[in-house]
Amino acid sequence: MNKRKIFLTATTFLCTVLLAAGAFADETRYTSHIKPIFDSKCLHCHGAESPELKEFDQDKTKYKELVKGPRMDTYAFLVQFAGWPDAGALMRRLDDGNNTKDGKPGNMYEHLGDSEEERQKNLSLFKEWIGNWNLKKWPDVTKEEIDKLKLSY
Repeated sequence: MNKRKIFLTATTFLCTVLLAAGAFADETRYTSHIKPIFDSKCLHCHGAESPELKEFDQDKTKYKELVKGPRMDTYAFLVQFAGWPDAGALMRRLDDGNNTKDGKPGNMYEHLGDSEEERQKNLSLFKEWIGNWNLKKWPDVTKEEIDKLKLSY
């Protein structure tokens, strides 16, 4: 009886761990899903040679002429453009126009892929990763909306 109880407990524990691992594996993550897209499609203009956000904001014209946007090449830099301090910026730039009043896509949407199919696939991954796809700017975004961001590493 004691061996059976131990076996059932161990089996239940193992099943729980495997189910949790499966759920974890299905989650859209920065390291396995977003970074490869970013490195392929965005790194040229938003890489390590790009200015940090505050520096970019001080002289946007200069950096635009140099074809450099704000630095986003690490998780820490990229999440600033989803949550804080530049809430919703990533979403506004990548949106396909389905969430805007005028139907215009964001200025970086075209860079998500070479075809509409690829752009939609990559946009879908960004939306899954972010969780709460919200185009609002700070301070219009609420704490509740910020709390719904996933941004899994």
